[in-house]
Amino acid sequence: MVREPASPVKDDHYDLLHTLQMSLEHVWKMENYIADAEARGDSELATWFREIQDDHRKMGEQGKKLLKARLQQEKV
Repeated sequence: MVREPASPVKDDHYDLLHTLQMSLEHVWKMENYIADAEARGDSELATWFREIQDDHRKMGEQGKKLLKARLQQEKV
């Protein structure tokens, strides 16, 4: 497995932010995959993409809550 080079920016929240961004991006990308599957009449695949989208949406919501809590802790 090839790892990305370490970020030159050392930030406690980088991994959280990056993962949050990827989860929300996957929610958006799944829209295209769902539309493609539906255009081909493949409801099984469209359903599977929706399940993936829902999982990423949940992860995105959890990530936003984590980020909010951590940023609020820093204000104290």
